[in-house]
Amino acid sequence: MHTLFEEAGKFLAGRILSESDASLQVELDSGKRVKVKAAHALLKFEKPAPAELVAKGQLLSLEIDLDLAWEFASDEEFGFADLARDYFSADPSQAPSIEQQAAALFRLFESPHYFRRAGKGRFKKAPADILQLALAGIEKKKQLAAQITAWAEELAQGQCPDPVREQLYKILFKPDKNSAEYKAVVEAARATHLQPLDLLQRAGAIASAYQFHWKRFLFENFPKGTGFPALQAPAAPDELPLADVRAFSIDDSSTTEIDDALSVQGFGSGTITLGIHIAAPGLAVLPGSAIDALGRARLSTVYMPGYKLTMLPDEVVQNYTLQEGRNCPALSLYVTLDEATLEIRETVTRLDLVPIISNLRHDKLDTTFTEAFFETALTSAPPADVAWGVELCFLHRLARHLKAQREVVRGKPENFNRPDYNFKLDNPSGGEPQGDETVSISIRQRGAPLDLIVAEAMILANSTWGEWLAEHGVPGIYRSQASMAPGVKVRMGTKALPHAGIGVKSYAWSTSPLRRYVDLVNQWQIISCVRHGRTAALAAPFKQRDTELFAIISGFDAAYSAYNGFQSGIERYWTLKYLQQNGITELTATFFKDNLVRADDLPLVLPAAGAQGLPRGARVRVKLGEIDEITLDIHSTVIERLDTEPEDAAAATDEDLDSEESEFAVGPISIAVDLSENDSDTASAVNTVSAPAA
Repeated sequence: MHTLFEEAGKFLAGRILSESDASLQVELDSGKRVKVKAAHALLKFEKPAPAELVAKGQLLSLEIDLDLAWEFASDEEFGFADLARDYFSADPSQAPSIEQQAAALFRLFESPHYFRRAGKGRFKKAPADILQLALAGIEKKKQLAAQITAWAEELAQGQCPDPVREQLYKILFKPDKNSAEYKAVVEAARATHLQPLDLLQRAGAIASAYQFHWKRFLFENFPKGTGFPALQAPAAPDELPLADVRAFSIDDSSTTEIDDALSVQGFGSGTITLGIHIAAPGLAVLPGSAIDALGRARLSTVYMPGYKLTMLPDEVVQNYTLQEGRNCPALSLYVTLDEATLEIRETVTRLDLVPIISNLRHDKLDTTFTEAFFETALTSAPPADVAWGVELCFLHRLARHLKAQREVVRGKPENFNRPDYNFKLDNPSGGEPQGDETVSISIRQRGAPLDLIVAEAMILANSTWGEWLAEHGVPGIYRSQASMAPGVKVRMGTKALPHAGIGVKSYAWSTSPLRRYVDLVNQWQIISCVRHGRTAALAAPFKQRDTELFAIISGFDAAYSAYNGFQSGIERYWTLKYLQQNGITELTATFFKDNLVRADDLPLVLPAAGAQGLPRGARVRVKLGEIDEITLDIHSTVIERLDTEPEDAAAATDEDLDSEESEFAVGPISIAVDLSENDSDTASAVNTVSAPAA
């Protein structure tokens, strides 16, 4: 005697070895013996053989028309043998064959949308309305599967369906793994043995490499678009006192968010007053306001060659930027110094209207205010025809003095070995670049005199205000670094801790409130100190241990990192474009780690075959390989060693190496398309395409 039984959702058949009221001992064709509960034994038969019954039953089940079976089935609960009798037998009194019973059981079991399971071997047909909905869903799934297959075939043939193209960035970077577009890409990638990015690129989904990088950034960081809603920009307050100063700013010509300006008074009196004037949107853009919500959503201005996305609407920027020819509301730090020794005697913070006389521009003045110019000014008066020459000469002397003091605290000089690079696009409209503009790249050495003047003034303001907030018991957002040991990173927090890398007791970003949200937050706190003095801790917008401050720090860290990463990547894109546009096939470069070299005259780090084993600082000539504008990848080969012993190898420091590793790290473009057989949301495999991000 044999039995057909169910186990874990599968039907098995075997020979009965023994039987009791509760269970059976059954031997399968494989020889395995299993214990089967009596309730699970659905059929007992002598012929045919167990394997033959299962095979014949499965074949015969395919002939059962489900719609017809549903019509035949009783409205009440029924057994599979009942359906087999009604479906297969012309004579209701005639019992169905064992094969027919097995066929009915298999068909009922695999058709839950027609028949619901009511127990072992027992079923109840689904209501008509529920059945119609289920059948409609099945048909929809069939059509969707056919659509996925059709799209996959198009992709494999090198054509990109419009729905897939529209979902390009979502598919690659934040996919819905249940979407038809995603499944089509996975199916096509498997069929063609291509990585998803390569597949989509070959299919023409990526028409422009520049737009790929730009739209990917917008997709990840500005999913709702880059426009600002129509809001009334708050007007500048007019009750502030007018400062008795003549102030000027120093920025690039492209700068429109002019946050800071300087003034100098008291020449020849023995006491100099340095004014550091910071744009004060915090006077009218209040915490919790609609404009504040916009700033907090963006957290920083996004910079890229030829374009930028401002943190605040242009109307707000124009109301508060330190534009020449206007009296501008400002948060001013007045520093009283000994004219001879440059010793700081007093600092005072005020809110005032500052007359901005000039907006000086680096690109127009760097060739005038050189190191040689300031060296000459130490022994003779500045030329009378040089505007702001007297003020800038004093400020340069002060900047060098302040820098020297900080370097004593740091324990070593700051390193300005590498230059800054300026990108300029031939884009007369000034609108959003398209990626095919002619690009020029110029070099500006770090630590240039005008840079040094501005940098030291801002460090003085940020460190002074950081300590001032702490003295008033008012929390701020600080940047700190416990030591300059390798691996010790700069962190953001709410406590006034030392910044070893800069060499100051505390450092709170406060000098760019039009461009960085943490600076705006700190400005609100400083304004509270100006207005309320020792009771400022009670009146300040943010109190000690305020969870909102920690949330702002967390959000800012993430956004600032993403924006800087994009800026580095898009600058690399334009550097590669520069190579193409100028037909550059070879470069002089310097080896610095692993197999990576840094171009001497361009902001470009790239791997170089043959560089392994070279001493750090070795100079080489490399031949460039093909450029991939999507992955921003370029390789090279060392063709000549240009020195025998690098002069600066011994001078390299751990600090330099850490800086290089952070600034020129090679990071992959992560493509979140899973090519494993498991397409569920829990699948974790990620395919990546390596691309230098610097």
